[in-house]
Amino acid sequence: MGQYIGLDVSLKDTAISIREDGKRIWRGKCPSDPGIIAQAVRKHADDPLSVVFETGPLATWFFHALTGEGLRAICIEARHAQKILGETLNKTDANDAEGLAKLAETGFYKAVRVKSFEAMLIRSLVAARTQLLAITTQLTNQIRGLMKTFGLVVPKSKGRVFIEKVNDLLDGHVELKGIIYPLLEAWQAVRERASTLSRQLLLAARQCQSTRLLMTIPGVGAITAVSYVAAIEDPKNFPKSRSVGAWLGLTTRRYQSGEMDFNGHISRRGDQRLRGLLYEAATSLLTRTRAETVSDLKTWGLQLRERLGFKRAAVAVARKLAVIMHSMLKTGQTFIPTREELA
Repeated sequence: MGQYIGLDVSLKDTAISIREDGKRIWRGKCPSDPGIIAQAVRKHADDPLSVVFETGPLATWFFHALTGEGLRAICIEARHAQKILGETLNKTDANDAEGLAKLAETGFYKAVRVKSFEAMLIRSLVAARTQLLAITTQLTNQIRGLMKTFGLVVPKSKGRVFIEKVNDLLDGHVELKGIIYPLLEAWQAVRERASTLSRQLLLAARQCQSTRLLMTIPGVGAITAVSYVAAIEDPKNFPKSRSVGAWLGLTTRRYQSGEMDFNGHISRRGDQRLRGLLYEAATSLLTRTRAETVSDLKTWGLQLRERLGFKRAAVAVARKLAVIMHSMLKTGQTFIPTREELA
């Protein structure tokens, strides 16, 4: 019989528990380094069958590093694992590792797909750009708010026009200049860095055939397409296109018990950032695309808006977009707006 290993990973140390034939044969603690952990596992387990750990900030690194060490690494859903680990009387790292080893031994866990480093690079690029844009908005509001206190109202403007308006209003206010100018310089620097990351994203979108394919859908831009491809990676990861909507948390939750049986709001599980991008794409499709841009998807969404309201219609279109985009990646077919064109 082989051994089953549970790892409770933290930033500094990792608790390890090894079980065999229903009994714990060793447990200890190592620095959170996959190489050191692999050595400890091999020292105390001559036939390791699986190494189980939860999702977390280090999960991608641990999965690929342990796999490279020749171990069968399995990353499991932390939300599901905590429901079982939370039943222990004493909550410690050692007990959590023991519980994960027991889950590995029984097979009572839900494994998750760990993304490649290439996909994580794209996701990091999107996240960094989003963060810089948020900082830019925050600085803009800070500058407007401080100047408004002194009766200097900056008109609605962006970019260079915003700088010119601020400079014009600050003319003659020497003391206020010393406060606003450092913020304005930081605002300019952050905008330049955000523009640099935006160019990198556009370059990545142009170089990827799958991304260009998805951008044939009205309302789907480079950022949404790049994020979707990075999240899905291989279309074969989802046997059915309809599963993508549920994976992104865009399907309704169901509660059934006895005579009670109803559907609630969407589950909002999975990739929050991608879910938001798909919602924005659906909003753009319903409101911002040109009037002559006709598609069955847009017509269906507008009909839903009349019956259910805009927000529910946009969520439904976002889910439909997730399904359509996966189908396009599987078949390599560009977006077909209407059934007449399909015929």
